[in-house]
Amino acid sequence: MGSTLIINIGILANTREACHLLRGQELALLPCIENAYLLLEDDQIADYGPMSEWANNQKIPGSVIDARGAVVMPAWCDSHTHLVFAGSRENEFVDKIRGLTYAQINAQGGGILHSARKMNEISEDELFVLAWKRLEEISHLGTGAVEIKSGYGLTLEGELKILRVIRRLREKSNISIRSTFLGAHSYPEAYRENHQGYIALITDQMLPAIAAEKLADYIDVFCESGFFSPEETALICQAGKKYGLKPRLHVNQLNSIGGIQVGIAQEAISLDHLETMTAEDIRDLSGSNTIGTLLPSAAFFLRMPFQPARQLISSGAAIALASDFNPGSSPSGNMQFVVALACIQMKMLPEEAINCATLNGAYALEMGSELGSITRGKRANLLFTKPIPSLAYIPYSFGTNLVDRVMIGGEFI
Repeated sequence: MGSTLIINIGILANTREACHLLRGQELALLPCIENAYLLLEDDQIADYGPMSEWANNQKIPGSVIDARGAVVMPAWCDSHTHLVFAGSRENEFVDKIRGLTYAQINAQGGGILHSARKMNEISEDELFVLAWKRLEEISHLGTGAVEIKSGYGLTLEGELKILRVIRRLREKSNISIRSTFLGAHSYPEAYRENHQGYIALITDQMLPAIAAEKLADYIDVFCESGFFSPEETALICQAGKKYGLKPRLHVNQLNSIGGIQVGIAQEAISLDHLETMTAEDIRDLSGSNTIGTLLPSAAFFLRMPFQPARQLISSGAAIALASDFNPGSSPSGNMQFVVALACIQMKMLPEEAINCATLNGAYALEMGSELGSITRGKRANLLFTKPIPSLAYIPYSFGTNLVDRVMIGGEFI
């Protein structure tokens, strides 16, 4: 690929000489350079600075790109999605308008169980085509790294099908992808009264098969009333760890039942959702090394209270933002909208929201040393905006796609 020089950048955002996971007041600090240049060597960031300094730089780039005043910033790092699914659930969307709750729909065989039935009716090739279209869609909206979960199979064959599709996405796409096994998403209908039987299926059959094909990086559990208890969650996490799968968990979406505490005890990389948080939950998360990943578009879609971002930030918790892209509770992978919701509904500053959707999102993917900021040596996953007056305009103009071009690994997609 050689060298590429990007000049006349209006704002080069999230420039950092060194990086670490951000907490508290640090989240409001978003280093920027106005009228900047950015030098790439192959797929990595090599140098950056004010345009006035480039005149003294003796390096001769292989190609030059004129940014024409655009904002250039790290591509979004979306650390929680379910984008491999077989079909939409707009009928349930209408049911919710009519008054049914998420839990009621699931109890009637809808929700996750509905998606599982569709999953087991579709071929792997058909599923890959659908997932590839979604991956292309979110990449053009500025996402350069993404975590993708299984969880809509709920059978050995169905879970392997999803994870194999994720592997194919990884092999075909330049986007950085992490894979998570979420067999413990719900109890399938055949095991509604036999929880131990389904957990045995996960631990004794699914996990060995997944490990044999090296299909997952993480293990996830939906720790929630009516789904998996904290004790069951711990058991499944421990089983996953034996195969090298680190926990990242769904907790505190509908109820506070001890998911935060069990996740911390299991050394989870992230604890995700957090719509329902007690003072004890906030205190415990803030005192841990675990990242709390907030999913405001799920709260928006389900008409639930939004996550207590301000309290979490004030308490010193490490937090990230992600889309929860899935057919039932967040049918959108648009991280621009996630950032806007974080500002509008959770009163996060634009700088805080952007940091949480880039650098902290990268740390939630365990890719903080590779992605999420403009730092020498990091991968050149970048988004170029259309002409905008400031960074605050991104969440302000919530209904407009402000991404003009996206670069993954130093190349425009």
